Amino acid sequence: MLPQNFERENGMSEQKMEVRIVRLEPMRVACVNGYGESPEEIAFAKMRAYVKAHRLNEDPVPHRFFGYNNPNPSAGSPNYGYDVWVTVDDSAQPEEGVRILNFSGGLYAVTRIRPHTGEEIFPAWQKLVAWREHSRYRPANHQWLEEHIGDIEKSFPDLELDLYMPIAE
Repeated sequence: MLPQNFERENGMSEQKMEVRIVRLEPMRVACVNGYGESPEEIAFAKMRAYVKAHRLNEDPVPHRFFGYNNPNPSAGSPNYGYDVWVTVDDSAQPEEGVRILNFSGGLYAVTRIRPHTGEEIFPAWQKLVAWREHSRYRPANHQWLEEHIGDIEKSFPDLELDLYMPIAE
């Protein structure tokens, strides 16, 4: 639990951050990567094509979409990478530009944000890290994730994201 005035004293929004603890179960995913100055746009364009080509958008069971920087931004370069995952079943096979991964899951602190622009995402991550630093949880080494809620055609300002920060007890 954060001290009562933590957010105000640390220059954060007055709005309280709601954090829930979630254990992500292992899952099989198809993964695409985008690289450049706007890698999220590149990766999501590839993922939308994959979803349509494999008719995943027609499945009765909804698929989940996750993303994360890969590789992370580095000083002096506007370019970085972004991976996008979609959950798939055992029939999915790798193909050009699409890897199939088995994610082992893990324990996460999760908060939902509704960013109007991409500029709001990094400060939300910082706020979540600050929450963890004042909680009973420790950092963990499994993958940090952003879950894109709902239709992957959505973009700012209609986008909702769940930020998944790896934690350990």
